[in-house]
Amino acid sequence: MAPTSDRFIGQGLPRIDGPKKVSGVAKYTSDHHFPGLVYAVPVTASIAKGRLTGLSTQAAEASPGVLAVYHQGNLAGKLFRRQPNKGKNDEARPPLSDDKITYYGQYIALVVARTYEQALAGAAAVKATYAAEPVDVSTRLSPEAPEKVDTERGDVDAAFAAAPVKVDYTYTTPPQTHNPIELHASVAVWDGQGFTLYETSQAIMNHQLVMAQMLGVGPQQVRVITEYLGSGFGGKLWPWTHSLLAAAAARELGKPVKLVVDRRMMFQTVGHRANTQQRLRLGATADGKLNCLRHDYLFHNARLDSYKENCGEATGFLYSTPNLKAAWSVAKRDVAPPTSMRGPGAVPGLYALESAMNELAIALKMDPVQLRLANQPDHDESTGQPFSSRHLVECLTTGADRFGWKSRDPQPGSMRNGAGEVIGWGMAACSWMAKALPAKATVQLGTDGRAKVFCGTQDIGTGTYTVIAQMVADLIGLDLKYIDVMIGDTRLPPGPMSGGSMATGSLVPAIQQATREAMDEAIEAALRGHPAFEGKAKEDVVFADMKVSVKGGSGEAVALPTVLKAAGMDHVSGDGEGKGSEEAAKKVSLHSYGAHFVEVVWQPEIARLKVNRIVTVIDAGTILNTRTGRNQIEGALMMGVGMALLEATEYDHRNGAPVNANLADYIVTTHADAPEVDITFLDYPDYALNPLGARGIGEIGLAGVAAAITDAVYHATGVRVRDLPVRIEDLLGTPQVRA
Repeated sequence: MAPTSDRFIGQGLPRIDGPKKVSGVAKYTSDHHFPGLVYAVPVTASIAKGRLTGLSTQAAEASPGVLAVYHQGNLAGKLFRRQPNKGKNDEARPPLSDDKITYYGQYIALVVARTYEQALAGAAAVKATYAAEPVDVSTRLSPEAPEKVDTERGDVDAAFAAAPVKVDYTYTTPPQTHNPIELHASVAVWDGQGFTLYETSQAIMNHQLVMAQMLGVGPQQVRVITEYLGSGFGGKLWPWTHSLLAAAAARELGKPVKLVVDRRMMFQTVGHRANTQQRLRLGATADGKLNCLRHDYLFHNARLDSYKENCGEATGFLYSTPNLKAAWSVAKRDVAPPTSMRGPGAVPGLYALESAMNELAIALKMDPVQLRLANQPDHDESTGQPFSSRHLVECLTTGADRFGWKSRDPQPGSMRNGAGEVIGWGMAACSWMAKALPAKATVQLGTDGRAKVFCGTQDIGTGTYTVIAQMVADLIGLDLKYIDVMIGDTRLPPGPMSGGSMATGSLVPAIQQATREAMDEAIEAALRGHPAFEGKAKEDVVFADMKVSVKGGSGEAVALPTVLKAAGMDHVSGDGEGKGSEEAAKKVSLHSYGAHFVEVVWQPEIARLKVNRIVTVIDAGTILNTRTGRNQIEGALMMGVGMALLEATEYDHRNGAPVNANLADYIVTTHADAPEVDITFLDYPDYALNPLGARGIGEIGLAGVAAAITDAVYHATGVRVRDLPVRIEDLLGTPQVRA
């Protein structure tokens, strides 16, 4: 049963779902349509804080095609809170459950009609009155709760006071909105006994569990289907209130209900990255050895919810220092609940930490690469554990060589390109957790010569369909075009969520075990039913390339369909299970690492700044598919450009409304902004995590990018920007004041 890794694992293979997507065959949530389907449009609050004092629905109810208007008066008591520690959602309060308004855009009613246009007109006819209260959506934060410590060692305050060289700066990141092209959507079907919910979900198993609790039914009465997802970036990890409303309306009406959240609502009711305010204090000896690091961070949260933006996630282990403390507090604001956004916690956290490291390098008059190389730990100093695999030094040195870093003149504004434009060079390191979740899978090998894989996970556009097929192909030697991958349905064996860069690593052991069991069953079938193997013992027979043969080459290999037909069987199957990385994490520190090197071009005459090129080196174990892997890092780098230079959700301080709630005013990276990229994957399998040594790469490509860009901006302009995004006003000496 020798694997054929040279054919399938580590190759840049095209996506097996690609033809369906480009031909329009792939069905996304809002593509689903059923006989009798009706349309739902939410009515949203026009204040951010206060109380709903009146709701006039008569005009809406009399509108053409309107079937029902749901609100607190006729839906409260039919929806319930999720039970503690059973599943996850970020907005704990069920929709339409009371008259309290805690954020702009909160749903206050739901109009259901025969057509979308009729539902839209009906929603516009609903009139609300409010008792409004003063709103606080400011992004300047002060702690509103006692400090909580993430990690601590030594006496950081005493060490900082005595440090020969020190920096003490505060860095901020604004609220950001996910903005996948595919809008959040739900299509809910109630058959009188249970629900079938077509969802835009990155975690269908969790979605099933939460929805069952909040609808007041058993999990077996809720089926969740996500065949394809048009990206989520973390915003589609957990259920939102529109999903619950669509399901409730379907049950009330006995009709399929489609609810698609419009782009403006995407800025209001389905999460965002919390803004952060982080103070970094670093102390070092004159030769660049860190003797202390203190990371105090704040983030905003909704009034009623408890999300944590874990900015200290990488602080405790990235660099060696005897004295360290990472601690946090929260500031409540009149905003909707924040949620995970690509690289939650570590991405804004590493922006601050890596920016501070770059500023310390300047204070030391030391190269920033050398500063990082001088402070590499030999074990995880936050836990005392050895690293499972850590090659950050090679990331730094390889990236520096590929970028040409040795030619860097450290003097700001001193470097020019061939066109005479000012260029700036910056860099940063990065890290992201490596973790595996429990997972199950089933593999079938049939008389049609095909393999089928079943797992209740989902593909969010990252290539999960393809890497699952690769894992099976690696063991059975069957071309990917003969492998059918069935995922995205909670009726399948439970699979992992697609978040935290965990899905692929979680699936490896389950898929491998299921495939090997199916291969063993094929051998058993051959021994029972085919004359070529009569009298042979199991250890005398092998399965390879969808054929069964006797070891040593005696006799011809028999194709599996022939074996199965001789045994009177339609297929053989195997079940597999992965336990997750909980036990491994008790022994070793599991993380991925990387380094980014960035060049910006600055034209002061016309105030034009552009990221010109990025060199990135990633240490993330075995890369199962270099094509989809590169896609992931490329996409993350583009988001990093947006984070550094473009993206910020702006709130109206009068009423709490997100004012740039569209893709014209919320600026994201486009092709015109995209730099050239050079991506290198190091090849160091991490077998502590799974048998293929693969770690996730969805988030790590975004971590650290913004710090490298702001460092390059400083090198080009001499202006150090600590409040993201970098604005031209900052570089012209007229920085904007953050409210």
